[in-house]
Amino acid sequence: MNKIVCFGEIMLRLATPDRLRFVQADNFIATFGGAEANVSVSLANYGENAVFVSKVPENEIGQAAINSLRQYGVGTSNVLRGGERLGIYFLETGASQRPSKVVYDRKYSSISAIQPGEIDWDKVLDDATWFHFTGITPALGDNVAEVTLEALKKCNEKGIMVSCDLNYRKKLWTREKAGKVMGELMQYVDLCIANEEDADDVFGIKARGTDVVSGELNVAGYKDVAKQLADRFGLKYVAITLRESLSADDNNWSAMLFDGNDYYFSRKYNVHIVDRVGGGDSFGGGLIYSLLNNYEPREAIEFAVAASCLKHSIYGDYNQVTVNEVKTLMGGDGSGRVVR
Repeated sequence: MNKIVCFGEIMLRLATPDRLRFVQADNFIATFGGAEANVSVSLANYGENAVFVSKVPENEIGQAAINSLRQYGVGTSNVLRGGERLGIYFLETGASQRPSKVVYDRKYSSISAIQPGEIDWDKVLDDATWFHFTGITPALGDNVAEVTLEALKKCNEKGIMVSCDLNYRKKLWTREKAGKVMGELMQYVDLCIANEEDADDVFGIKARGTDVVSGELNVAGYKDVAKQLADRFGLKYVAITLRESLSADDNNWSAMLFDGNDYYFSRKYNVHIVDRVGGGDSFGGGLIYSLLNNYEPREAIEFAVAASCLKHSIYGDYNQVTVNEVKTLMGGDGSGRVVR
């Protein structure tokens, strides 16, 4: 069993029911989620020792967030208590040609006030094999970026593999600030995960012949993007998710993995979406699991994409699937027939 430490914010998710618009809804469905928390749940469901590190308020809402992780076996003993509040995000699920919308209410959240020195990274990372974070975490404030850097330096000392999903969020910071901060943090990263927009938004690296809005992807252009990222930051792996958005309900979903020598492209899934949020995180969790368990690169990218394909069929942020379910889909059984 591998110990994987994930550092980031867990939030209260308030989603409109039945695809209602915000202005129509008179109630919301409450669950919890957040990029790194979602990855930790995936890994725990795969049987790994997933540890989540964060800070939540010392009240019932903070405890409920922790409980949502504990029920899947995620370790929460290193979650700090304190601060003013738990961050919230509101979700309006789109349909057909109407896109989903997210409204954040996370200012003054507990983790945004975390300070360097609060986390004993030497203790937290003891016996860890892997550390995961996303570009969302350092975007929460300069102090949070400093805490992230503390963790990465300790990982470097201990020889721990590090993965980062760029996850650029324009509502949290500018491209210029993201490029500067992430450029420093990426010096400690081994695996970088990005989508068709992140590399351009954060580092100005764009795939030629790609139009995200129209859903057109030039797969060959991503080889150059991966190579540029790997060369700039000395990365061991670069994974790029390839989403073709046909509508809010239907996407084509695949990915590419670059290991410094070769490029591996997964099969493409046509996905009818129940819940898209957390799809990228489920990909990250699948890729971390497969690489930690010595899957060959081609098998690793297939596992990650199949895991994420299944997540799109599951309501909520968390991907609640098993290794066997992922492998069944990898094996070609995507019929959706009843299992008796």
